[in-house]
Amino acid sequence: MRLFLLTSLTMIAFAANSVLNRMALAGGGIDAVSFGLIRLLSGAAVLALLCMVLRGGLRLGGAGRIAGVIALLVYLYGFSTAYRGLDAGLGALILFGVVQITMFTWGLVQAEPMPARRWFGAALAFSGLAWLLWPGGSTSVSLVHGLLMALAGVGWGVYSLAGKLSRDALQGTAANFILAAPIGALVGYVLPAVEPTVLTTQGVVLAIVCGAVTSGMGYALWYSVLPSLASSVAAVAQLTVPVIAMAGGMIFLGEVLTLQFALASLLVLGGVALSVIRWPKRR
Repeated sequence: MRLFLLTSLTMIAFAANSVLNRMALAGGGIDAVSFGLIRLLSGAAVLALLCMVLRGGLRLGGAGRIAGVIALLVYLYGFSTAYRGLDAGLGALILFGVVQITMFTWGLVQAEPMPARRWFGAALAFSGLAWLLWPGGSTSVSLVHGLLMALAGVGWGVYSLAGKLSRDALQGTAANFILAAPIGALVGYVLPAVEPTVLTTQGVVLAIVCGAVTSGMGYALWYSVLPSLASSVAAVAQLTVPVIAMAGGMIFLGEVLTLQFALASLLVLGGVALSVIRWPKRR
């Protein structure tokens, strides 16, 4: 029961990232670049504190560090900017689907064995995303913001792949956030030339909560429960994130569920489940 509750809490935290980001931007309380930067800095602070308490210090080196830092920045800024024009549930669905497609593509590059069900699942997921982003559908999706979220999905997929090289997930995540912070601050200084800076108390508080709690502590909690979860269970658990984000968007932001979005969600999540879950072999 304890493992179930911790896993559920982690998935809620992941979905809350989408809801908090969309809430802050839709309300005009903060601009996308500032939200991403504050989220990065507050996440780095919390993760550094966790490493000092739980590990007795920080280690900033390690395999895949450069790729992890760059991918984290692409994810954070792509994620926050995309939510200028996407609903919470829709953004989470695009993000999650592209993450899986990115990791599937890397498997092809690495010449991993690809059974037919994995090909079929990837095709289903891709078709669901294409349907959502296709112009003229019943669900109004900004192509620019959809592509930005897809870019964030690529970033998070690469970040996840780089994380597999780390022997200590908590230390690796803290190092990525800390090293990305000064680069993120430079990006935050340059990009306001394109988008004016907007800062209100509510927007800043939402960004800090997103970075320190649902990102920093959420990631640490996820890493603590992963060793106790089978790969298939972890995969199924993550399938709930877009659904939770969609529910949060409808409850807190008044977002509307359309038939096209519901059907496309089934295609994406069903395809991902077919691809990543290890089904028992027939005897």
